[in-house]
Amino acid sequence: MANEMLLKYGCNPNQKPSRVFMENGSELPIEVLNGKPGYINLLDAFNGWQLVRELKKATGMPAATSFKHVSPAGAAIGRPLSDTLKKIYFVDDLGELSPLACAYARARGADRMSSYGDFIALSDECDACTAKMIQREVSDGIIAPGYSEEALDILKSKRKGTYNIIKIDENYVPEPIERKQVFGVTFEQGRNELDINDELLSNIVTENKDIPQDKKEDLLISLIALKYTQSNSVCYVKDGQAIGIGAGQQSRIHCTRLAGNKADIWWLRQHPKVLGLQFVDDIRRPDRDNTIDVYISDEYMDVLAEGEWQKMFKVKPEVFTKEEQKAWLEKNTDVCLGSDAFFPFGDNIERAKKSGVRYIAEPGGSIRDDHVIMTCNKYNMAMAFTGIRLFHH
Repeated sequence: MANEMLLKYGCNPNQKPSRVFMENGSELPIEVLNGKPGYINLLDAFNGWQLVRELKKATGMPAATSFKHVSPAGAAIGRPLSDTLKKIYFVDDLGELSPLACAYARARGADRMSSYGDFIALSDECDACTAKMIQREVSDGIIAPGYSEEALDILKSKRKGTYNIIKIDENYVPEPIERKQVFGVTFEQGRNELDINDELLSNIVTENKDIPQDKKEDLLISLIALKYTQSNSVCYVKDGQAIGIGAGQQSRIHCTRLAGNKADIWWLRQHPKVLGLQFVDDIRRPDRDNTIDVYISDEYMDVLAEGEWQKMFKVKPEVFTKEEQKAWLEKNTDVCLGSDAFFPFGDNIERAKKSGVRYIAEPGGSIRDDHVIMTCNKYNMAMAFTGIRLFHH
């Protein structure tokens, strides 16, 4: 390992020169095994690695995240996949999946549109099963504490041999003070070393005080994901994976709507009409993902119009009506929701209810906390005030 690494350019091609280096003279905690990562690649890699490391610490299970533009598109732990999830994540042809592969399938599959061209972070050594899954996806790179020999060979074959493969020293501990420059001014702060655990969920402020242990785990997943998501941000989680992340919105209700819409799409993809779509042979994976997204949306005629549907489908699909979608969405229940700062109004709760939210973790501290709690009580939701804010910029 070296003390510094030259980069092709910074955030944009005109931003030169560019490098990463250790101010204290120590060696970088990473080794590039293949490719040449760029500035944004490394921002995604370091944030993603911290996220999966904390997910594994909190849950004891292998974890994965799919990062895009310095926020996670998806994050998950390695719970087994149902047959339906295997099908909507397009991994039902890969046979038995390792826990790590299940984690990445969930992280990648939650929001496939956003995950296109992702940077991957894995909590554990990348195995061949996970590498085979990654091999056929459009991705910019990966960071992990290690790679099996077979996995490394598989990954090196991506992008004509230029795929970015980074090995992180899992024992590396950064200095407690972090710095960055903006407009020539140096900012300094203590690292956010907050330990996210069950104790943060002990102050349940609603009439419903019951948060089962598996839902507490889901709430922890949401909070850990938010710790590395550009603020404002909220995260919907179900069964060990993020199903909708809203990042970088100035208004929290817009954030809640954005993430809720993503969660709704994730659930709608499991409807029999979507599962039964008959695509033409050899359709490209991104084209298929985009077509599904449009089919579910208000713009469905863009892919169902005469002369258009034949390009994507063997058989013309029926319209997935709004009535059918509403009825299906009502079946999504027991969803968890985390927020990186307090909900200022009950409208966020009203929107969350439409996406099946039953359990919430947020800091509390708004002058309208009473209204937010009242709205939760109206729907028999259980909400914990964590008392901690998780802004990330």
